[in-house]
Amino acid sequence: MAKDKNFLLFIKITVLLSVFLFAVSCENFSANNSGINPHHITGSRENREKLVELFNLLKMEQPGSEGEFTVIREIAGNLARHNEYDRLIHFLGGRTLNNPGDPYNSFYFMMIAFAHIQQGSEPIAALYLDLIVNNYPDLIINDESIHLISLRHIIHLNDNPERQVWYWEELISRFPEQIDLGQAYFMLGQARERVGDWNGAIAAYTNFLPHSEGTIIAGFPNAAQYARQQVDFSRSARDWTFENLNALRTAVQSAISTNNPRRLQGYKASVNFFYRSWQGNEIVNTRMPSLFLPHFWNNQVRFAPELDPLSNPTEAFLRTTGWSQGLPTWYFYFRRIHFPQDPSVHGRWEWAGIYYGERF
Repeated sequence: MAKDKNFLLFIKITVLLSVFLFAVSCENFSANNSGINPHHITGSRENREKLVELFNLLKMEQPGSEGEFTVIREIAGNLARHNEYDRLIHFLGGRTLNNPGDPYNSFYFMMIAFAHIQQGSEPIAALYLDLIVNNYPDLIINDESIHLISLRHIIHLNDNPERQVWYWEELISRFPEQIDLGQAYFMLGQARERVGDWNGAIAAYTNFLPHSEGTIIAGFPNAAQYARQQVDFSRSARDWTFENLNALRTAVQSAISTNNPRRLQGYKASVNFFYRSWQGNEIVNTRMPSLFLPHFWNNQVRFAPELDPLSNPTEAFLRTTGWSQGLPTWYFYFRRIHFPQDPSVHGRWEWAGIYYGERF
């Protein structure tokens, strides 16, 4: 499947470049006697003279040589500095088409891609960057890998989950010392989830956890918590779940009504169960027992007749009172289970934690 998609991608690039070839051939036919394409000479008089000088120098360089690369790079840089992105694309497109064996073509393709980004043509830029990492050997320019630069950019341009998996795997396997491994492993896990590779996702999250401390992932403020839940849940028996919210709520309320703390204790999720304030702070208090027994001595624990309005199709909150003088109100937090790796529990419900105190 991946090979087929790569082939289709290459075909798309070939079509695009064929259009370039036709345009380049037409304009080169009308070039002036100096052999310099007038389309590439632009800007102020001083700049036009500079470009003519560079193009004359280019004709003297050996094809594929470092000297030729230096001149081409200066010409392309000149066009980029003056926002002449169409001319830059035309110039470098012609060079790569007429010199397919040039060892610096991957760099030229990267410049073409960045020119398209500047023009707002990100999908076309993504095609060029993908072409670089799939069809051209890596090139080190100014101590930087062209493949690494391309992967870092394309990973934000092409959101196809299968390609995302490949990009993150390439970054992790080839450039582990030059990237944020924590971010890479977590995003690889996300991409693998999207393609349905749940075992692969758990493996990625497992690799992420040792790097999670201090790792900030944009859009995922609770990345470490999510990964830990997924990994721990995958290793558990998963025998505390309920078929639906109503069954879970009925069981919990029955345990409270019959003054049965041990039964209530048995309904807690065996992994990832939390005790938390509404401000999000984890509460670690050795005086809080692992069983609910001490709080049932006065037989005054009660629950609200309805779920809290904060509840939604994936989360539910049951207000309970009468627990202790210091924290009399506890909200039981019920959660729909997201675990596609195991269809037998995916979509069921669990009692996942307790929020202490009133919501407001």
